[in-house]
Amino acid sequence: MLAYVTLGTNNKEKALAFYDAVLGEMGAKRFFANDRLQFYGVGPGQPMIGIGDPYDEAAASCGNGVMPALAAPDKETVDRVYNKAIELGAADEGAPGARMPTFYGAYFRDPDGNKICVCKLG
Repeated sequence: MLAYVTLGTNNKEKALAFYDAVLGEMGAKRFFANDRLQFYGVGPGQPMIGIGDPYDEAAASCGNGVMPALAAPDKETVDRVYNKAIELGAADEGAPGARMPTFYGAYFRDPDGNKICVCKLG
């Protein structure tokens, strides 16, 4: 159902370096770009994440209650992505672990304060 989500940044160069490394742990790479946004994905027809400047040209801010969740193929990928994010300066919002029998997840905030979840469902 989800096609893409965009996250605003106030330092595009820093944000792209962060997401190159963090999303690279999930096999994602820079997919395509326009003058405002760089999109990341794992392949054609798959959901994407866009990182870039807000359309209204105002300062980027994180949304209260907004939290993209990235689906990982296994718990090891959840751990790897979380650890890479923390290594790169992300703020911890919840270390990897089982939250319920069918959900293993971890939470962090990117350099702009956007809250991200990476999880293994099922």
